[in-house]
Amino acid sequence: MDNQKKFAVVTGASVGIGFELAKVFAQNHFDLLICARGEEIDRAAEELRGLGVQVETMQVDLAQPAGVEEFYSKIAGRSVDAIALNAGVGAGGDFAREMDLAAELNIIDLNVRSTVHLAKLVLKDMVSRGEGRVLFVSSIAAMMPGSFEAVYAASKAFVQSFAQAIREELKDTGVTVTALQPGPTDTEFFERAGMQDTRIGSMEKKDDPAQVAQQGYEALMAGQDHVVAGSLMNKVMAAAGKILPETVGSAAHRHLSQPGTGDTHH
Repeated sequence: MDNQKKFAVVTGASVGIGFELAKVFAQNHFDLLICARGEEIDRAAEELRGLGVQVETMQVDLAQPAGVEEFYSKIAGRSVDAIALNAGVGAGGDFAREMDLAAELNIIDLNVRSTVHLAKLVLKDMVSRGEGRVLFVSSIAAMMPGSFEAVYAASKAFVQSFAQAIREELKDTGVTVTALQPGPTDTEFFERAGMQDTRIGSMEKKDDPAQVAQQGYEALMAGQDHVVAGSLMNKVMAAAGKILPETVGSAAHRHLSQPGTGDTHH
């Protein structure tokens, strides 16, 4: 086996966009370190090894600071060519009257705090080496206030802002930072977020996670600052999010995410 293989790290890699990102890295001859909270990560690794690369796994809860440190201990001292900070979780519903506080704080712990924590550790190594690529998996939800996904959308707005800011800080270091902004994608996200009864969750035509991952990989390798992946509608929504007043954006988001708005008879 080629000892000069590149090395990539992907978090939240057992299913969905994270798994597809790991697959694209493998197809491009990167050895991998992947993690997720559940045991599905081992099944994912078996499939990825079939592409002819070495794959290490870790079952870890990155929402816990100790989990981030434990995962980084498997990275430390190695030259990471690319890392995809993809681990994230969502939850939908009325913030004041429906949502569980523990679930919302878990969104912040995983989507925001663990992303900052792991980026801090990995970026120090990349900067000292003068090379590396970081992909932050954001969302088009970052572009407008997300009524009925208030904490989730805010967490992605944080990730988007954070990625763009540190990209500017690192522009002369040899390290690139790219934000991947998927739209509604055909993954387990909406089921896990309890959003099947929403208009957005029950949409039949969601984006293909493999296509989203490919677009993210290409943007990362090209050193782009961000890419709005998937359908043309995502690009329209992202552009609208930049120019619409936030009151209009949050009202529009209600139309997509309010419980009870979906067609559950598909």
